[in-house]
Amino acid sequence: MFSDIITALTRFNVADFVDILLVTVILYSFFLLIKDTKAYQMAIGFGIVAILFLITQWGRLVVSNSVIKIFMLYLPIAIIVLFQGELRRFFIDLGSRSFSRAFITKSLEEKLEDLFLAVYYLSSRKIGALIAIEKEVSLKSYADSGTRIDAVLSKDLIVSIFFPRSPLHDGAVIIKGNKILAAGCLLPLPHSHNLGEDFAARTRHLAAIGLSQETDTAVIVVSEETGTVSMVTKGQLKRNLSKENLKDELYKYLRK
Repeated sequence: MFSDIITALTRFNVADFVDILLVTVILYSFFLLIKDTKAYQMAIGFGIVAILFLITQWGRLVVSNSVIKIFMLYLPIAIIVLFQGELRRFFIDLGSRSFSRAFITKSLEEKLEDLFLAVYYLSSRKIGALIAIEKEVSLKSYADSGTRIDAVLSKDLIVSIFFPRSPLHDGAVIIKGNKILAAGCLLPLPHSHNLGEDFAARTRHLAAIGLSQETDTAVIVVSEETGTVSMVTKGQLKRNLSKENLKDELYKYLRK
């Protein structure tokens, strides 16, 4: 055994190092993607099955090993079905890298104070709001479901959109850079979430989670019931954010 290890080490080259590094990055990215989701527990379950397979192989437990082998034949299909949401998000993230991101982020940061003023004005009056901020993944398909605005972001414009009885107040506002692309937009509801029964009827929060599961968008939600402000990224909801906390969380996420 030790001689095999020594032989492998003597034959180790740069290509092997790159190969191992690449596999490590892929596995790390995948586990980072499924962290704090139900898929994480499923991944652990698959790992346990793999360990049992090795144990039955080494221990020559023929019947147990045969059963696990049959199960493993269908493992690729099971992975695609069970991890379809995570895999979709992984490939979206992989293919959405943009060289213009720095310019878009900079133009957005110049208008963020207007955004925060609008959010907390709406919060103080318990006016519900749903605001999606595009990062790298394009939100054009969602913007097309609403009314095109294509105007420079401002506090007054956001407040007027969400003001009660406004024809666009029920949908989401989509922001790209320093502009409001569209308002009254429809967002997807999540396949699953861990918010509990208290959020079963809170469509804004669920829509925010749904969009953040599909894309890398940061979504700000103002509750119509309580006036509390929340932010959702990558399917995770952070509730009851103060203005300073929201600033910190949003800046940190956009600059990643």
